[in-house]
Amino acid sequence: MTTVFYDDQGRPEPPLSASEVQTLLGFLDFQRATLQWRTSGLDTGALRRRLDGHPSEMTLGGLLKHLAYVEFHWFEECSLAEPTSEPWVCVDWSEDEDWDWHSAAQDTSEELHALWERAVDRSRQIVVRLMAEAEDDDDALAATHDAWGGRAQVSLRWILTHMIEEYARHNGHADLLREQIDGQTGE
Repeated sequence: MTTVFYDDQGRPEPPLSASEVQTLLGFLDFQRATLQWRTSGLDTGALRRRLDGHPSEMTLGGLLKHLAYVEFHWFEECSLAEPTSEPWVCVDWSEDEDWDWHSAAQDTSEELHALWERAVDRSRQIVVRLMAEAEDDDDALAATHDAWGGRAQVSLRWILTHMIEEYARHNGHADLLREQIDGQTGE
């Protein structure tokens, strides 16, 4: 049995000795917990706040909704190829390709956190299901994705690494936004 250690913010530390997939999942869960930490305890107004004096429309609420969409896209839409979760399947993405970012301004703090948490839970369920169906880690989740000018096969390893990168990049944004809102800094 592997012991999980938590840091001062309650984030699970990635395992020091585990399989490749378990290590990647550990780092992804750490990044997810970082977003949770950076957005916790804030009201709707704070989640809608933009950086002062900066032209970016990015908000913490937009980050939560965008990362909920990214979870849906890579795990449900690409890996499972069974996209059913709302609000994503009913969005007219041709009308607004940044709908996830823009529509967050109409959502409350509670709605944004719940949407993100449901997406993360669904992603975890999908990984468990697909890992159980795989014969080995290298065979796991070979998904077909429409990207880069054509159809491409992507592995679980690639998706997890990409998700870690996506969260890490946006957690840097979250650090700046949170510090401006109430002075709370990351590590």
